[in-house]
Amino acid sequence: MAKERQQAWQYWSNFVKVVVLLGVGTLIILLFPNNVKFKYQFDRGQPWRYEELVAPFDFPIKKSEAELEAERNGLLANFSPYYELEYDINRRVTQQFVVDFEQQLRQGETREQFPDVAQKSQAYREFGTKLLNRLFNEGIVQLRPEEEEKGDDFVINIIKGSFTQQQTLEQLMQPDDASNFLGDTLPYSRLSEPEFLFPILENMIRPNVFYNDTITKRFREDLLANVVTYRGRVSKGEVIVTKDGVITDDTYQKLLSFKEQYEKEITEKQSSLGVLIGYIILTALLLSIFVTYLRNFASDVFQKNKQLIFVSLWLVAFSYLTFLVEKSGVLSAYLIPFCIVPIVIKAFYTDRLALFVHIIIVLFASFITSLGYEFTFLQILVGIIVILSNIDTRNWSRFFYSMLFIFLTYALAYTGLELIKDGSLKDISPSFYAWSGLNVLLTLLAYPLIPLFERFFSFISPITLIELSDLNRPLLQQLATKAPGTLQHSLQVANLSEAAAREIGADHLLVKVAALYHDIGKTLKPEYFIENQSGHNPHEDIDELTSARTIIEHVTEGVKMAQKAKLPEILINFIQTHHGTTRVEYFFRKYQKDHPEETVDESQFRYPGPLPRTKEETIMMLADSIEAACKSLKDPSEKELMEFIDKIIQHKVTQGQLDDSAMTFKELEACSKIFKKIMRSVHHIRIEYPEEEKK
Repeated sequence: MAKERQQAWQYWSNFVKVVVLLGVGTLIILLFPNNVKFKYQFDRGQPWRYEELVAPFDFPIKKSEAELEAERNGLLANFSPYYELEYDINRRVTQQFVVDFEQQLRQGETREQFPDVAQKSQAYREFGTKLLNRLFNEGIVQLRPEEEEKGDDFVINIIKGSFTQQQTLEQLMQPDDASNFLGDTLPYSRLSEPEFLFPILENMIRPNVFYNDTITKRFREDLLANVVTYRGRVSKGEVIVTKDGVITDDTYQKLLSFKEQYEKEITEKQSSLGVLIGYIILTALLLSIFVTYLRNFASDVFQKNKQLIFVSLWLVAFSYLTFLVEKSGVLSAYLIPFCIVPIVIKAFYTDRLALFVHIIIVLFASFITSLGYEFTFLQILVGIIVILSNIDTRNWSRFFYSMLFIFLTYALAYTGLELIKDGSLKDISPSFYAWSGLNVLLTLLAYPLIPLFERFFSFISPITLIELSDLNRPLLQQLATKAPGTLQHSLQVANLSEAAAREIGADHLLVKVAALYHDIGKTLKPEYFIENQSGHNPHEDIDELTSARTIIEHVTEGVKMAQKAKLPEILINFIQTHHGTTRVEYFFRKYQKDHPEETVDESQFRYPGPLPRTKEETIMMLADSIEAACKSLKDPSEKELMEFIDKIIQHKVTQGQLDDSAMTFKELEACSKIFKKIMRSVHHIRIEYPEEEKK
């Protein structure tokens, strides 16, 4: 069954990958340039610089924005907003009235002051309920400030169930009006002591008719949809504007209408079939290279759909950004901060992946822009500089120096390209340096984008990890104050984990920081953990089940504390997995010994898990167990220590705690050697030299 579920999951994962890659390719293909463009440029009040323009087809003349705005404002001036009566409020209020009525009636001074109410309580209660029903069925309106400023004859629509009623502001009952109504009505009731009801009823007054934005917008949109956006037509063969003729307001609207219709019928049509096929071939080729690289050199990214989506989105985002800039006709594609891509990706992955994705993006952008090979050359060159400059987003000074290097690369490379054209700088464009400068300024957005993507895609960057490693952080301060022994244990585990991670090429900074936080749950009951005890052991006062539950809770409570402190999810995973599903062995065996006649429920002595999945989680589980267990050894020999560490690791393997781990046995062996090397130093084991032979 497990194998079938795994196969089903793999099929689903592969399906998602295909959908993502096909979607990326399709979205980019849609951006391919159209060779047909509107060839006339014009402006109001200027002469027409072309030959006489004759309409090649019929088209309607659009109204100007000023005309449309005037018509819309005229319609909206008499538009009535929609309010809705909420009947549920009536039910809740009347129920509350009954409760308050009974509470007031039970007070002794009330019975003395209002004997008639005490004697005829049902009549008073029914009268109050009917009066409230009358008020709320008619509706108590909470007007918006906009309506309060209108005159008494302004009309609003009130939706009452299945019908709508129109009322002027003068006819509406508002909360103050309802209170006045009570004051005017109660004295004329047949009740002997109506003043008893007044404060209770007045306290029940509240609006139950509220502005309904959704319905109001729908009716407003329906009203505006009736506005006709065209006036008149230009027939085929009719002169739109004569040569050298001045473009009047009327002519300007005709030209705008002609341009819109022209773009609909011609410009927006796709390129010829041959050009389209060519672009499809190139797109398929680039995506195939992209996928091949990910599978062979970034398999972690390719296997995880969320990370594949993250990397693929850059291709689509910058293709569309290039398209929009190119379409604007005012901006230059040199404004686009392509260097953001390698900077951000480099923060989460390798330099090679960052550069590769950057190159693929630049090649796609080259299909869309009209700047030619110089554009492609410059962008790839600057991407290489980003990788070589080893931008460190944790260091602002270094980050700004890197931005300077990027600008200098743009400037020098462009100058060199201009020189090789005709050997001079007479045709150099100063605007290029301005666009490049703006490009570099926009590249600074990489810094805030990193934490944004961290949160959205559950990543974690070196910036955040460095911040979280500060021992002055609240959780670590709490650990140092309440459980100093646990903090020392965590620091040792961090050192062990970091060294092992470096050895096998895992994320050493991540596992180091995770080790600092993995036992924060112990701060709730620090005295129950041996590293914090300095005398009496509280486990002696409780049974084994309670002891096991207390020990296990440091994981579940630690997760809650981490979530409350808004630690990244990836660090919370370390807290959950650092004991896997192992047993609290000491108390389990003690319970077995003390209750030989019982069948022990192992689940009560097991950590909830899950098992570690990543190499980093596995390293920390092993480092935690080894550091804690080796403390129990008193002056071990080197052989005893090495065998003990091997025994701990082998026990994890045989118990299935590494079954879900991405770590290989070769990497496990490498970690084992590092653990032994460090623990040998911690226990101050010295090599025993043989005595010198007597001559």
